[in-house]
Amino acid sequence: MRLDEYVQHDAIGLASLVKAGEITPLELTRLAREAHDEVNPRVNAVIEFYEDAESVAGADDGVFAGVPFLRKDTGASEAGRLQEKGSRLFKGCRPDTDSYYFRRAREAGLRTLGRTTMPEFGTSGMSQSILNGVTGNPWDLDRSAGGSSSGSAAAVAAGITPIAHSSDGGGSIRIPASWCGLVGLNPSRGRISGGPNNQDASFGRSREFVVCRTVRDMAAALDVFSGPRPGDPFIITQPKRSYCEELSQLTGALRVGVARTKWGAVDLEPEVLAAVDSTATLLEEMGHRITEIEPPYESAEYSRIFLAGSARSAHLLGETAQAMGRTISADTVEPINLKIYEYGRRASPFLTGDVQELMRKMWVRVAEAVEPYDILLTPTMPTVALLHGTIYCTTNPTLSAEEFMEADAALYQYLGVLNVTGHPAVSLPLGQSPNGMPIGLQIVARFGDEATLVRVARDLEEARPWRERHPRVWAGQQH
Repeated sequence: MRLDEYVQHDAIGLASLVKAGEITPLELTRLAREAHDEVNPRVNAVIEFYEDAESVAGADDGVFAGVPFLRKDTGASEAGRLQEKGSRLFKGCRPDTDSYYFRRAREAGLRTLGRTTMPEFGTSGMSQSILNGVTGNPWDLDRSAGGSSSGSAAAVAAGITPIAHSSDGGGSIRIPASWCGLVGLNPSRGRISGGPNNQDASFGRSREFVVCRTVRDMAAALDVFSGPRPGDPFIITQPKRSYCEELSQLTGALRVGVARTKWGAVDLEPEVLAAVDSTATLLEEMGHRITEIEPPYESAEYSRIFLAGSARSAHLLGETAQAMGRTISADTVEPINLKIYEYGRRASPFLTGDVQELMRKMWVRVAEAVEPYDILLTPTMPTVALLHGTIYCTTNPTLSAEEFMEADAALYQYLGVLNVTGHPAVSLPLGQSPNGMPIGLQIVARFGDEATLVRVARDLEEARPWRERHPRVWAGQQH
């Protein structure tokens, strides 16, 4: 198989070739390395391609048998592998915990070949850090790939691997999926275990999953990574059938709430609103009932939750640094994260309780607002990918912690609220700007109802296919 052929397949497609004996996992690993060597010097998505990549283990009979995979540099961990969280503070750190996530990845046949870039601690939705530099968007290298799953999204968009590990604590899967033209699902709270050592990250706001190029890969990944494990704080209702089986089920007529107005301070770009309207019309043509909805919350509510959580975050970061024998300072932590840490240290310890109460109120308010609808259609982001070096970067020395959180809530206005409430939401690459930049649209389902998301996403992918759209930086066939 040539490189220009490798990049045309999604993960399920490559696995089917392995199972048919048409290619071996080792050959796929070498193709991923070839793609990496060609495009990574331009996009800076992968910070480490494992020296022992050709001997990485993975089941030969799993759903993703032999498929190359990459790991985001935070969250789920591989025992003994570097995990630096995009930060100088964690330079050289190697956790001794093998997450359930990566055990399931290996059992499914995925070969994890390296790790990807991210902004420090995943705080920002941009794609740069002092430790690892700037990750370019394969569609336009001058623009952000999004964050915090920056490198994973850029690597998949550029063709290094067809699927990669990602995580989402406030939009960190959906932002880069939107800006890099990918499928990015943030599952329901509790759908995927964070164990054995991180079962309830940020009170359930942060979830692990993948970024990929096709809906069938998303469905297969849900089957692979879903399911409770010992120690999980609660067990979510399990699906009636596999998510891959949902791909062949009828969708039925749905009640669709459409967000055409902004939910935060940043205005919708005209091309984003046009993509929302076009997709709403498409859903209506499919037989669904469309109703325009008002914002279900105030963005200041989300900012308060984020700031209130800083006390707990500061305590945990301080404990971790002390255990490592390291010092938190301007030499180890980026400007915004240092200000958030200092804000959290000054804050009352009772703010942890405030976080839970603020989240509870938002759960109720948003749940009541969206209850009349089977799904919501919203923009993923109010803008196309921004240029590098905006105020939203944690390297920015000019903003206070409060100003950064307000800016964060304004830009990621359709995203973080769903991390708080626990609803599943997927960004699909359904639009393009006049200059060819991807525009992601978000489909939100009721809590625990990923099955409906799979069916609706399948319908939209079939009606408005995106697989033939490729970025300028694309392995094997540069534009």
